[in-house]
Amino acid sequence: MSSMAVYVTRRIINMFITLLLLIAIVFTLIHVLAPSPYALARIWVGARVTQQALQAVIKAYGLDKPLYIQFVNYVADVFTGNFGVDTMFKKPVLEVMAMYLPYTLQLVLSSTVVALIIGIFTGAVAGAKKDTSTDYAIRITYLVTWSMPPFLVAILLQLLIAYYLGLLPATGIVNPIYTPPKPITGWPLLDAAIEHDWPYFVSMIRHLILPATSLALVSFGLITRLMRNTMIDVINKDYIRTAIMKGLPDRSIIYKHAMRNALIPIVTIAVLAFATSIAGAVVIEDIFQYHGMGWFTTQALFNLDYPTILGFTFIVGISIMVANLVADLLYAVIDPRIRLE
Repeated sequence: MSSMAVYVTRRIINMFITLLLLIAIVFTLIHVLAPSPYALARIWVGARVTQQALQAVIKAYGLDKPLYIQFVNYVADVFTGNFGVDTMFKKPVLEVMAMYLPYTLQLVLSSTVVALIIGIFTGAVAGAKKDTSTDYAIRITYLVTWSMPPFLVAILLQLLIAYYLGLLPATGIVNPIYTPPKPITGWPLLDAAIEHDWPYFVSMIRHLILPATSLALVSFGLITRLMRNTMIDVINKDYIRTAIMKGLPDRSIIYKHAMRNALIPIVTIAVLAFATSIAGAVVIEDIFQYHGMGWFTTQALFNLDYPTILGFTFIVGISIMVANLVADLLYAVIDPRIRLE
């Protein structure tokens, strides 16, 4: 077996163990908040319910069994594709997730693209103009947005752009007066474009701008910082000094030669930014009432809907771990020195 195959196998085993620990922690926390099966069932079906109905719910979800049996059964189900039944919709968790996940993916993809554009540009400029007023201004900007809580960034944008200036919608996914397009791909934005339903398409874009920008502003700082540091390192390389001595234009040296080589680490960080943004979307979606997986999971948290909470935890956890693996493999493909190591 090759060294790469051994590496990937070892990482997959580590991912499996990490997922088990992650599920165990969340499973334990939920049952600490509602230690009694009756307390958990009462949250799901309401306070005014008969004892027989409570018993039926407890039996249906296996809450009458010891905790370790519940955990083992849940893990066995999850790794065979059965995430259980959502307690709010009374439908399989995977089926409900399929309804909301496309909206979150639209949001996360958009925010990742925006964060990459802003981060690469500002990082390249800051690196090329090291220790100037432009560099200091960019560093202060990304440090402020990076250190701000996501909900504060979202609220400030919502107040300024939506409520004060009235330029964009404050909440929602699309204007409710429009009829959704026929599901073709499962992605409403793409379906609207395929069917040439441009009013619906434009409305979705307008509702997407604020939450995507909020998520991008929180995450672009890491890309900017990495790009700046890499640019500074690349600019000091011998081939850049040679280009300067040849009298090549500054713009050509910075953006054609230095920036292209500085982009190598950004390829891997983009994968990680996408995965972590899925978790970050929870707060953003709730503030903008953007009904994706984040908003749905927030409702599940209020109801201690543990099949959905655990399902979302599993999806986010495996997304981040797979993204880490893909990022490492991409880095090895891009940089032969890493592959040799």
